[in-house]
Amino acid sequence: MSHVFPRHTKSDLPIAAGGDGCYLIDTQGCRYLDCGDAAVSCLGHSDPAVIRAVQEQVEKIAFAHTGFMTSEPAEALADLLVEQAPGDLDRVYFVSGGSEATEAAIKLARQYYLEIGQPERRHVIARRQSYHGNTLGALSAGGNAWRRAQFAPMLIDMTHIAPCYEYAEKPENESSHDYGQRVANELEAEILRLGPETVMAFMAEPVVGATLGAVPAVEGYFKRIREICDQYGVLLILDEVMCGMGRTGHLFACDHDGVAPDILCIAKGLGAGYQPIGAMICTGRIYEAIRDGSGFFQHGHTYIGHPVATAAALAVVRELTERDLPARAGVMGEELQSALEAALGQHPNVGDIRGRGLFRGIELVADRDTKTPFDPALGVAGKIKKAALAEGLICYPMSGTRDGRLGDHILLAPPFIVEEAQIDELVGKLSKAMCAVI
Repeated sequence: MSHVFPRHTKSDLPIAAGGDGCYLIDTQGCRYLDCGDAAVSCLGHSDPAVIRAVQEQVEKIAFAHTGFMTSEPAEALADLLVEQAPGDLDRVYFVSGGSEATEAAIKLARQYYLEIGQPERRHVIARRQSYHGNTLGALSAGGNAWRRAQFAPMLIDMTHIAPCYEYAEKPENESSHDYGQRVANELEAEILRLGPETVMAFMAEPVVGATLGAVPAVEGYFKRIREICDQYGVLLILDEVMCGMGRTGHLFACDHDGVAPDILCIAKGLGAGYQPIGAMICTGRIYEAIRDGSGFFQHGHTYIGHPVATAAALAVVRELTERDLPARAGVMGEELQSALEAALGQHPNVGDIRGRGLFRGIELVADRDTKTPFDPALGVAGKIKKAALAEGLICYPMSGTRDGRLGDHILLAPPFIVEEAQIDELVGKLSKAMCAVI
């Protein structure tokens, strides 16, 4: 009998025993093509450079508390990230995962306005059907009703505007550009409703991952968002925890949209699964307000800037940049999109196949013409997850795509080292799993 507290108490899971490139191997010797581990394993499971970096760092120093010392890998990783980062991003605050990164971003936004003498700024605006993590602050920013429901009495009061969700929410008689501008302008309306002097930040994912299934904004949407934030002195926080670090074809996903945030959150692909790590990157202006004010960011965790975690991430980012793997993710992502469209594009229950780079989503519907979702009672996403695992494929099906209750999608996020033959394997196994369920 296991004493591990699992995510799902009624699941009987295989035990991971090994990794080989794009595959996980269980204790029975079964191999699973890993395309759905929450977009973490961007380099696969056996990258020698990262493994070596972890081993070498443990031999030097495993832990040094950042209240007393910094470390060489943390300093080098911060330098490398800032060198590659968009806009004026200049300071890196390391954490242990995505929820910690977004939580830190929210708290930094609040302290920034205190430091510059605008204590009335307290509101965060985010988007419906977003996901920003599971700590109470991050969950408050997230707009997924299902994840929020049982903790609602404990959440911070944050407001949510419409997502940029073209497939399900753009009227047929509206152009993509006009739709994007209209939903972006909801931000301005909400700022005015709350009072411009009270709003401190807007938080969004450049490509929405878990809750919408790899939904990118239409062209021009984020440029309008940036204009609105600048007009009203609101900080733009971009959550690239899932879509960043090369996943969508750029090291930083916002580069596709031609915008730079005031605060950027990354995790998952930053450590590629070799160590738990995330980071919040802010502009020099925000950092200087803290430095020249109280001098102390009133936040922190024991394992921030962990030497072994930052050593692993430093090796990961070097691999990504020196091997130009984000560009490869862009090319192989188009291969994956073409393969999915060829196999499933005419499927009567596939409504949309979308995404950027090696971050693709398939929205499943009961009726393709009307875009009507399946009855949630059918549990389509969960059944596909189980059927895919039986076929030797790890993917990321999720329910509640439309509103937290209705809708199903499948999220696919293969490692950047995936080959064409493995794309064929992915599509073949997924097609079999869908056939078994639908």
